[in-house]
Amino acid sequence: MASASLNECEDGVSNSQTSTEMQTLRISAESSRQRTDSLDSNGLPPTETTPLVTLERRQSEKHKVKKRRSLRQAVAKNLKVGLLFFAVLLSAVVFALEPERERMPHFLVARKGVPAQLDIAAGQPRGIITAKLQGPFIPTEINSTHYLTVVVRDGRARANSSVTTSKQQLVHLNMREAITSVDESEPHFVKLTFYLDKNLERKTDIHFHIESTENESVTFGLYYHGSPKVAEWEVIYAGLILVFVYVLIVFEFVHRTVAAMIGSLMALAVLSALNKRPTLEEVMEWIDYETLCLLFGMMTIVTIFSGTGLFDYAAIKAYKIAKGRAWPLITMLVLFSGIVSAFLDNVTTILLMTPVTIRLCQVLNLDPKNVLIAEVLFSNIGGTATAVGDPPNVIIVSHRDIKAHGINFANFTLHLSIGICFCMVAGYVALRIMYRSLKLENSFSPKIAELKREAEIWRRTANRVPSVSAEEKTVKALLLQKAAKIEHNMRQKLYHETSCESWKENLPNLEDKYRVTDKILLIKSTVVLVAVILLFFSYSFVSGVHVELGWIAVLGALWLIVLADVHQLEFLLEKIEWATLLFFAALFILMEALKEMELIDFIGDNTASLIKKVPEEHQLLVALVLIVWVSAIASSFIDNIPFTTAMIPIILNLGADPKLNLPLPPLVWALALGACLGGNGTLIGASANVVCAGLAEQHGHPFSFNYFFKYGFPMMLVTVFIATGYLLICHVAIGWNGV
Repeated sequence: MASASLNECEDGVSNSQTSTEMQTLRISAESSRQRTDSLDSNGLPPTETTPLVTLERRQSEKHKVKKRRSLRQAVAKNLKVGLLFFAVLLSAVVFALEPERERMPHFLVARKGVPAQLDIAAGQPRGIITAKLQGPFIPTEINSTHYLTVVVRDGRARANSSVTTSKQQLVHLNMREAITSVDESEPHFVKLTFYLDKNLERKTDIHFHIESTENESVTFGLYYHGSPKVAEWEVIYAGLILVFVYVLIVFEFVHRTVAAMIGSLMALAVLSALNKRPTLEEVMEWIDYETLCLLFGMMTIVTIFSGTGLFDYAAIKAYKIAKGRAWPLITMLVLFSGIVSAFLDNVTTILLMTPVTIRLCQVLNLDPKNVLIAEVLFSNIGGTATAVGDPPNVIIVSHRDIKAHGINFANFTLHLSIGICFCMVAGYVALRIMYRSLKLENSFSPKIAELKREAEIWRRTANRVPSVSAEEKTVKALLLQKAAKIEHNMRQKLYHETSCESWKENLPNLEDKYRVTDKILLIKSTVVLVAVILLFFSYSFVSGVHVELGWIAVLGALWLIVLADVHQLEFLLEKIEWATLLFFAALFILMEALKEMELIDFIGDNTASLIKKVPEEHQLLVALVLIVWVSAIASSFIDNIPFTTAMIPIILNLGADPKLNLPLPPLVWALALGACLGGNGTLIGASANVVCAGLAEQHGHPFSFNYFFKYGFPMMLVTVFIATGYLLICHVAIGWNGV
């Protein structure tokens, strides 16, 4: 029994040893396989690394990735600069090689049996001849027995021989204004385009041949220019330039002011290549100096006004009314901006309200850009309600032919204000929906926000200091050091702030901090501002005032500069948004150049053609829908002032065409609603948008084209949809087509 037990024990030990050996062999094989798998490409075992070496290797890899990214960014930046410089240089060369085109009209007289003739000068392209006639003409396509027949013909052909001519065109006469002197009336302009065939184009001696159906002499002016055949595609060139400018602005390749300047130069270069280069005086006439003067004057007044502390005081009062809540404040601001813009120009409204709004947002710890966008959107909506709220409305109501149809300030305001009330309600609902998931409050406390603004101001001031002399470099370094110190304090405060005061607890501190600082200057500024606003109203309603809005703003700025006894004029001028003013100047030139390339006329003519193809019973419905939506979309992407100017003759033609039998007033309301409400579509769709963006950027709260588009374009769609429904109900369903 003992031997048996001993044998069993030996067998157990032997089995245990065997199991241990097998486990050891298995672990060894696994380790060998791992070592084999971890060999490098040369078949060598890897070197053992410590945590410090691993950290250094990761940092080195991050540095390499960052270096490659920086290299790609540098290549992309240099490529962008190179392409833009090439485009600017090429445009400048094309522009410089072409002579300026003079626009001196030739005055001619024609009567029945005695035609007028004008030789076309040699030495210029003759594929397309464009003529502009000035005289007692009817700018409508109606059947009339009083007209001029205009052709381009071969000047060397004999009277009885076969004469090579272009296609003849008719210019209808207004015999009530057919007088012998153009200067004694307010003449209309009629543009004619002649596409010459190759036979007539090769002739060395061609001229205009103009015959009249009237026994009485008709005096008119005529000037012309020739263009190459490629001018047939000028609308495409204009569209490509506009798309190029928008690409620069949308993707923020350059500042929007630089993009407008590049686009205007390219447009002038294309006009030069088409033998349409304008003179310097003509380009200067394209700029709307009244708008620039209005902006400059009001910016000056607001800058001096801000030194009184009134904006801070108004912010605290609104803070108390809103009880520290965001949406009551936003509701109050958007309603106020919409109502005031109905009676005061919306650009002026935004200039006055933006500083107050920014201060309010600082007090309530809100992100100002969201509140400013809502404010400017409702300013554009409210400005549509009256004839003086938006520039397109002023252009429409002041047009001579529209006034001749009985449309004035009263009935214009009556028809539009009702529809705008519905648009305001729908717009507010849309705003609440769009902002429902948006965090209006800043993610940090007001103290941190104030430190951020202070550091930004120090850095901005440092960037303005030139680095020429040693003293200037020292000052710049000290300013940057101050900004860095503030940022360091800000980071420290982020870790220590844990409590959040209620609005009642915060109010006494805010009232002590934000108050009126200069009561004497406040009285002077208030008197001047009230006088300027009263003059704005008197300009719109009183016929005896002969100064326009731009003059009023500049005069008011000069009055306040004298009353405030401003000595540091350089400081005042630094507060002016020069980039915004330059952007508007470049934009005016760009839009007028695109108009010269027939882009705006192309949009209007095709709209009219579509309306004429519709059956008679649906023509009014289609006309209203097309005019309001085409105007809205076009005004979103091009300036609504030249578009409105180009569309007025088109709606006059539609209203006067006996084949269509369309009432003119509904077409006028549709144009006004579309052109004004369409300004909300993009950042450059309305002047108030650009002004608001410039002021926000100046105060350290910039918003991009895309950010504005995110909220502005849906708002435009909603309000235009409501306006379309209002027009269809009133003028198609009810038939309220009178003035």
